[in-house]
Formats: sequence, structure tokens, C-alpha cells
Amino acid sequence: MPLELVFYGHPALRTKGKRIEKFDSSLATFAGEMLDLMHAHDGCGLAAHQVGRPLEIAVIDPTVSRKERPSRAWRNGEDLPIESLSPLILINPTITPIGTKISYQSEGCLSIPGLIEKVSRPARVQISYQTLQGEYQEIQAEGLLARAAMHEVDHLHGILFIDHLSAPELQEYQELLTTLARENKLE
Repeated sequence: MPLELVFYGHPALRTKGKRIEKFDSSLATFAGEMLDLMHAHDGCGLAAHQVGRPLEIAVIDPTVSRKERPSRAWRNGEDLPIESLSPLILINPTITPIGTKISYQSEGCLSIPGLIEKVSRPARVQISYQTLQGEYQEIQAEGLLARAAMHEVDHLHGILFIDHLSAPELQEYQELLTTLARENKLE
């Protein structure tokens, strides 16, 4: 059965993800299906929670918006071409801010259609993760890649980007959120 997006109000979006321990062909298939769904919806990131499966896996492709929202990445101080990281599959990831610089940029979410708002996040981060083969990797990133990684890793902990908004900003979208929650809450 093909994967489908779940929307605000679905309980998986507020669930802490389960750590992935088994690295096999079914995990690779799942990651591929997530990438297909993300691209079909013109997204640059997708977490397993957004397809109703609270697992610690997310996929990112920052090349979809590379002209409007560029990214940079490094490994051990060496520049990495963004294309070499696209798509990036993050399994059991952690994010650590680097420095104190903050970036205030627009974010949206495939699971909360119709809501785009600016969110404050660290400008540069270290992303530690496992690959589909279970190998440990670390990269440093800034730009869209860093923002997308933080957004998706938040999902893996049951945190939505709207949780970073102020009460007045949230109030502006209350009708939309109430409608989505009512339509997507599982009884």
C-alpha cells in the first residue's frame, strides 16, 4: 500500500519516534517511498511521523529550492557539494547547534497545509545520523539543509514547527489548526 501523508491532529505527529535498530531492505524501501511522496508533494523534507509511523527516520532533499534557499555542508572541515548529500536519509539523527548565530526564515509543513510562518533556529548545525547501512556519519550544515534537518528531527520527537511560534502568531492560524485537528484526529 502506498504511503500517504497524515495531517495535523493525527496522533503520530505528537509521538516520540522509536529508534531504528534493523537496517535491511525493508528500511531502504520505506526510505525510497518517503522520498517519492515528498517529491510528489514538492517538499524538501519528510519524517516518518508524517506518514503515520513514529520511527527515527527522515528524508531531505535541499536541492529542490537551491536557488532561492541555498545550503552549505562540510565534513571534517571539507566542503561537500550539496548534490552529493541529496537525497539525505537521516536515521536516528541528532542535531547540535554550532555557534550562536540565529536564522529567521519561513517554514511550512506538508502535514499542516496552508500555514507558512517564520521560525527562529540556529544558523549552523552539526547533524549526526546513521545511513541506510547503519554507518555513523556527521556533517555540518547551514542554509536550507540545516533548517530542513532541524524541522524533520523535531518531527521525530513529536515537535511541530508551530511549537516555535508565539501565541499571537498561533492565534492567527487557530481556525485552520482547529479544522485540521477535527478532521484528522483518530477516534
